[in-house]
Amino acid sequence: MSELPEERQEVGTCVELFAGGGGLAMAVHAAGFRPLLVNEYAKRACESLSNTPPDPAEPEKRWPLVPGDVRDVDYADHVNEEVDILAGGPPCQPFSLGGVHKGMEDERNMFPEMFRAIRELKPKAVICENVRGLLRPSFRPYFGYILNEMRLPFEKRDKEATWEDHNEILEKLIANDTVDPSKRYVVKELEVNAADYGVPQIRNRVIIVAFRADLDVNWGEFMPKQTHSYESLIHSMREGGPYWTERHKNVAAEVRKRVIANLPELDHEDPKVKEKLKLAPWRTLRDAIAGIDENEGKPLPYVTEAAVKDKLEVGGIPDHIGWPGARTYAGHTPNVLDRPAKTVKAGVHGVPGGESVMQLDEVDFVNEGGGTGYRYMTVRETARVMTFPDHVVLDGPRGEKMRQLGNAVPVKLGAVFAKAVAEALKSVGALKDPEKRK
Repeated sequence: MSELPEERQEVGTCVELFAGGGGLAMAVHAAGFRPLLVNEYAKRACESLSNTPPDPAEPEKRWPLVPGDVRDVDYADHVNEEVDILAGGPPCQPFSLGGVHKGMEDERNMFPEMFRAIRELKPKAVICENVRGLLRPSFRPYFGYILNEMRLPFEKRDKEATWEDHNEILEKLIANDTVDPSKRYVVKELEVNAADYGVPQIRNRVIIVAFRADLDVNWGEFMPKQTHSYESLIHSMREGGPYWTERHKNVAAEVRKRVIANLPELDHEDPKVKEKLKLAPWRTLRDAIAGIDENEGKPLPYVTEAAVKDKLEVGGIPDHIGWPGARTYAGHTPNVLDRPAKTVKAGVHGVPGGESVMQLDEVDFVNEGGGTGYRYMTVRETARVMTFPDHVVLDGPRGEKMRQLGNAVPVKLGAVFAKAVAEALKSVGALKDPEKRK
């Protein structure tokens, strides 16, 4: 289950907007891109970025943070180099299933600022992440407009024009194919589940990737393919399977038997199942707590009833703090240890509901202020589910930390796409040789 991190080599530059707690920024940096500007509005998230170096091996270096409203950012004041990648996830609440669904009418809709950044920075590539709610029938027309705006970002919308009117103009230009390739982008969107790429969490999102048309990038050759599957996880969890014999040898026999007894059947004759069994198993919440990737062999220590009752830090690990009052109720069933975690959500007030409750192996565990057999996940456990490195310590009270995580891009998911974009740009000579960048 271990995936050793590759040695980082600088391959280019990047600008990160709507950085939040830094998930996508860390991913693009890990892929070899040096940040020229990182923007974030929320005060606590800015503090988190200020306190966390991009690379723990170079603690003296910090993110080039430009805090404040992205609408006030003057890129000419901060960026004096060519930008290889522009990355960002505009606030998702306008389009989220957990929000109020105002969409394009919501004042938090910051896609226009992504378009402005593309116009002014002229990046070679763009990576944009957002919620699957954009694909809802009510938002789908506007999503089509977002893609068209990204294809032709230099065709500015008249202040008096509606987005529908502007979209008609864009569609005519796209159909005529007369715009200079250096002023248009080839845009592809992909619906993804983070669990399919090794993230221990069910997280359905839309990734939009764009390349400047004059670079003639063949994105289809590099677009990430699914690497992990549900079917492979279920197969690995059978009696004597590697999930128990290699990963979780110390799980009590009665727990293992209980889990195995509830496993669904797989149709091994189904061609689709056969293909999915060739992939690696989905990662689970139990995997994340035990330690995967850079945390391999670093299990988080057990959270006791006393730690939950008294909000104690466990094992001297930052953010690994018990929290009382967990409840399960209709619509908020707990996370199960032997499946990927449920989607980490920011919550309306920064505190997620049942999505942050976990069912425990110990059915008699007393949860202070709640029932038995479950407790709240710690912030550190949640960070691991988001594949944030353990050295990242977020700023603020618990609810604010959970908000930052819920709004973030899982680092591993972002890295998969950032590395693929890097390879695509390298294939057309759009990135300098690492040796020449030193």
